[in-house]
Amino acid sequence: MSKIILATLCYVQRDGKTLMLYRNKKENDYHEGKWNGLGGKFELGESPEECAIRELKEESGLNVKNLIMKGFISFPKFDKVNDWQVFVFVIDDFDGELIDCPEGELDWIPNNKLTDLNLWEGDKHFIPWLFQNKFFSSKFIYEDGKYISHTVNFY
Repeated sequence: MSKIILATLCYVQRDGKTLMLYRNKKENDYHEGKWNGLGGKFELGESPEECAIRELKEESGLNVKNLIMKGFISFPKFDKVNDWQVFVFVIDDFDGELIDCPEGELDWIPNNKLTDLNLWEGDKHFIPWLFQNKFFSSKFIYEDGKYISHTVNFY
């Protein structure tokens, strides 16, 4: 049975670099071998902000001091079954020390190299939007793990 999954994607930025996660540790990981932002699924009762703060702490050890919602992405049947609704955040102020992430390797990637990584194809379209001074709402269509198309509105 299909359902809607609420999730967050977080991009921690400092000194012209963004913290990215190379997914290579989790068993049966749909994202295995890809670079992603940090984040994950909502727990019951969480707001988008609470989910982002919790997920960032769990995956990186970092404490969020400033959270900026940059956009919203719909991924209909992204995993072939469920619709994913994802709140996208940029974090530009934080503290703490990086931990050994249970899902993969963390690395600070220069912002001008982000779209050179092995990303989901759609990420190459929306990552540049993180650096624009506007909010985006978009829908990305994938079929069998392959990017098909997207639509976007900027506010």
